[in-house]
Amino acid sequence: MKEGNIQKVHLTSKVLLTILMSFSAGMYIFSGEPTIFTDLGYPSYLMYPLAIAKILGMITIWSKYSELLTNWAYAGFFYDVILAFCAHLAVGDGEWAPSLIGIILVLSAVFTRMKK
Repeated sequence: MKEGNIQKVHLTSKVLLTILMSFSAGMYIFSGEPTIFTDLGYPSYLMYPLAIAKILGMITIWSKYSELLTNWAYAGFFYDVILAFCAHLAVGDGEWAPSLIGIILVLSAVFTRMKK
């Protein structure tokens, strides 16, 4: 793949990942319903810290302040979407598709970032 195409794929996956994480963080903050987490087997007090972590992660990957922090942000996003995917499969609610999309977007963003 040409360098210009890799950059386009990286930017597209980063934008789509940002949209997904923004929607997720907004849902946690503005829904106010702890059943989002408790139905998946997680404690409800994780909603707000996770929303804040997602917002900080998005700021980190866009600011390019630190290579190390950017790597940690992508790692955090990866763990988040993997755990969400597994939790949705475990409870059988059929809501696993956004998590699978998140896995694909994180992997795409990370691998294209490494190649550019």
